[in-house]
Amino acid sequence: MSVIVSPSLLAADFMNLGKDVEMVNRSKADWIHLDIMDGVFVPNISYGLPVVSQIKKIARKPLDVHLMIVQPERYVGFGMTVQDKNAPDLLTIHLEASTHLHRTLQQIKALGMKAGVALNPHTPVSLLEDIIQDIDVVLIMSVNPGFGGQSFIEHSLEKVKKLKALIQATHSHTLIEIDGGVNFETGRELVAAGANALVAGSFVFKSEDPEATIAGLKNLKTE
Repeated sequence: MSVIVSPSLLAADFMNLGKDVEMVNRSKADWIHLDIMDGVFVPNISYGLPVVSQIKKIARKPLDVHLMIVQPERYVGFGMTVQDKNAPDLLTIHLEASTHLHRTLQQIKALGMKAGVALNPHTPVSLLEDIIQDIDVVLIMSVNPGFGGQSFIEHSLEKVKKLKALIQATHSHTLIEIDGGVNFETGRELVAAGANALVAGSFVFKSEDPEATIAGLKNLKTE
């Protein structure tokens, strides 16, 4: 399976957000990554679910929504049902923010969405052993969440390898997604370690040719 590329709109031009979404639509990207922050779980505030709904109206790629918020279960059903054409396609919550993780994942799936779990840099993948078969996507944060443009945390490569081994040992179908410090060099290493999907924000939207950058990430091959 080829690498899944999910450009992060956190690094887009918010004054021309529709234009940047259209660029991603034209590109070889597979998903559109959206980070919702509450200023509590992470030290930043981005945008809320109403903005996500507006983006969904013009997006031609699946929405990959990442909730960086406390008590994410409060918002899982907020205007996001299987009948709602504006709902995300993949909804990811943080293990560190969800007291009843299994219950919330089931809630997400009952609403017709794929369910993801995100791990902060300090969180070991071993905590997913008892629930990995219920997770569609594990999002490994390879920077500290909250701000774009940070440097890649090298230990993330070992986390990807450990997670890949867990998935294989349990015969799960979980995808591994990485967010933070992704570029051609780190992306190549991550794919070789077992990553299936790459989130890229600043590397895409700050480049001279974002569509070409997306295509380059899409073409990454393992060694």
